[in-house]
Amino acid sequence: MEETDREAVATAVQRVAGMLQRPDQLDKVEQYRRREARKKASVEARLKAAIQSQLDGVRTGLSQLHNALNDVKDIQQSLIDVNKDWRQSINTIENLKDVKDAVVQHSQLAAAVENLKNIFSVPEIVRETQDLIERGELLQAHRKLMDLECSRDNLMYEQYRMDSKNTHDMNLIHTYFGDMQKLSEELAKQLWMVVQRSLVTVRRDPTLLVSVVRIIEREEKIDRRMLDRKKQTGFIPPGRPKKWKEKMFDILERTVSTRIEGTQADTRESDKMWLVRHLEIIRKYVLDDLLVAKTLLDQCFPPQYDIFNKLLNMYHQALSTRMQELAAEDLEANEIVSLLTWVLNTYKSTEMMGNSELSPEVDVNSLNPLISQNVVDQLLSKYMSTLTSNIIGWLRKALETDKKDWIKETEPEADQDGYYQTTLPAIVFQMFEQNLQVAAQINEDLKTKVLLLCLQQMNSFLTRYKDEAQLYKEEHLKNRQYPQCYVQYMIAVINNCQTFKESIISLKRKYLKIEMEDTLSSSHTSMDATLDVIAKEGCSSLLDEVFMDLEPHLNELMTKKWLMGSNAVGTICVTVEDYFNDFARIKKPYKKTMTIEAHRRVVVEYIRAIMLKRISFKNAEERKEGAERMIKEAEQFRFLFKKLAAGSGEDTEGLCDIIEAIAEVIKLTDPSLLYLEVSTLVSKYPDIRDDHIAALLTVRGDASRDMKQMIIETLDQGPSQPNPNYVPIFKEITVPTLTVPKLLK
Repeated sequence: MEETDREAVATAVQRVAGMLQRPDQLDKVEQYRRREARKKASVEARLKAAIQSQLDGVRTGLSQLHNALNDVKDIQQSLIDVNKDWRQSINTIENLKDVKDAVVQHSQLAAAVENLKNIFSVPEIVRETQDLIERGELLQAHRKLMDLECSRDNLMYEQYRMDSKNTHDMNLIHTYFGDMQKLSEELAKQLWMVVQRSLVTVRRDPTLLVSVVRIIEREEKIDRRMLDRKKQTGFIPPGRPKKWKEKMFDILERTVSTRIEGTQADTRESDKMWLVRHLEIIRKYVLDDLLVAKTLLDQCFPPQYDIFNKLLNMYHQALSTRMQELAAEDLEANEIVSLLTWVLNTYKSTEMMGNSELSPEVDVNSLNPLISQNVVDQLLSKYMSTLTSNIIGWLRKALETDKKDWIKETEPEADQDGYYQTTLPAIVFQMFEQNLQVAAQINEDLKTKVLLLCLQQMNSFLTRYKDEAQLYKEEHLKNRQYPQCYVQYMIAVINNCQTFKESIISLKRKYLKIEMEDTLSSSHTSMDATLDVIAKEGCSSLLDEVFMDLEPHLNELMTKKWLMGSNAVGTICVTVEDYFNDFARIKKPYKKTMTIEAHRRVVVEYIRAIMLKRISFKNAEERKEGAERMIKEAEQFRFLFKKLAAGSGEDTEGLCDIIEAIAEVIKLTDPSLLYLEVSTLVSKYPDIRDDHIAALLTVRGDASRDMKQMIIETLDQGPSQPNPNYVPIFKEITVPTLTVPKLLK
């Protein structure tokens, strides 16, 4: 206590020292004293109140402990009295055992008396119930069945209570009610028949379906009651729980599966379109069934059954199983497409699950895929492999068919513009179109793959087409009388090249996305190049045909017969024009090329005839006559090819100018100017060689060996200034050298 006082004094001193640190604070000593006095009084008042409260609490606690002690003593005394009374009543309880047994027996007898009427009338109720079932009055039949079951269950329960181990009496009751179990099974059969045909029944007699559902609901309630009693007593009647609700859904599931599987009416052997027909029947049946389930069936079941969604899941699962079974079969290419189109597109389209009448209950976005992506990929891979083989086969067959047309004795068909053509491009691209349209039904990715495949195979096909066209030409050269319409069909082959080009462009524009075009540019270029080669070789073979007919007339050029007035050039012009009447049926890009090439080859052959030195003019008069004839014939050629090239924009002047330039060299009368004329010729046509000049001077007939040598050597030393637009022509012309026999001669 003294220590506490010391601490209090020290604290007070410290506090006062803090208040009186400056002289001016001494004036406030009285004020400080009053403030501290008030604080002291306040603390003392609170302390007194707290102590008083603690004292009141202690007083109350002591009072309650005293009362609790008295209560414990009273309870102890009561327990002593109860124990005394219990010990005194033990003998009395043992004497009441007979009464207890009598009460149990009375309870059993009371149950028996209560069910006595039903017990004696069991055979009659069984017969009545059987009649009701046969008449289809299922609710009434079930009511009587419930009464019979209730009587049996109550009797068996009382027997179980009295002696649960007495199986003899239990079996006796069970045997007596044995027909009731048969009735239950018969009634169940009728119920399941109605459930199996529920989608039909709900349209014709919805009341019957409602009755079946009510019966199942009754049985479900009885099952729950029996299971609850089993938890309490351990007793459950035989045949319980029946689980008819669970069985009903099992029946519905089996019915749905059977309905899906049973829609296949045909096989591949009996109908090539068996799968399309099968899938269409499935689509129609499933859509009709779900619409009925939504509009009618849903109203016949309690909401907690959620019958529509359960049926939807059943149909989805059954369809998934069936689609997987179909996918596992050895399907052909068109069947794979039909299956994938149905699975990936039709199923969720407005024609089926996406039908507006099924929404909002059916959300197509929440439906799982009918078959896994792995199976889809396997089917697509198989389809592409099969399609590749099919396209190769189709192209080969189309080409073989076209080749058979080439040897016909009738001209090929012409299009609306009069151009010869065969059916090959139409057949090929119709096939491509069909496969692309089919692929587009599945997805864009497959469509692109099929397009790439078609163009890839087209590239290979064009190589075979080129080879076959070459063989066609070679066979014709063995016997020019066969085939009869060789020219016309070769024209058709050339025109087909242009048709192929246009069709490829059209196909890409229609089925290929713009961003994918770069990936096919090289392939397209390759195909265009191959087609140009085929067309060029075709044009060349036709011109070969022309010049084989012209050969006898070309051989007359620059001969004595020619100089004396042969009409060889006239015949050449007529023959060329006659051929070009057929060539008019060649499409424009190649027709123009054909005309230019024919013009060039005629001029080349004419110049070659000059260079062959078949004639050597004896004097100026012959040279003049020959030169004028050459100029005249050049004009004939110019007129002919201007006529043939009408509207094509071809320059028909330049080539014939070469003949006229050569004629001027031959026509020259002053030998001293010969070098100048020849140099002019060389400057215009720089590809002319020394042997060409020598041959030309030989044809003139007045140039000595020394003059020829001098002119050639001088020209070799002179500068050459070729025309940049000039296309070399003399390089194709070979000048024959003098043979030994000719020298001897």
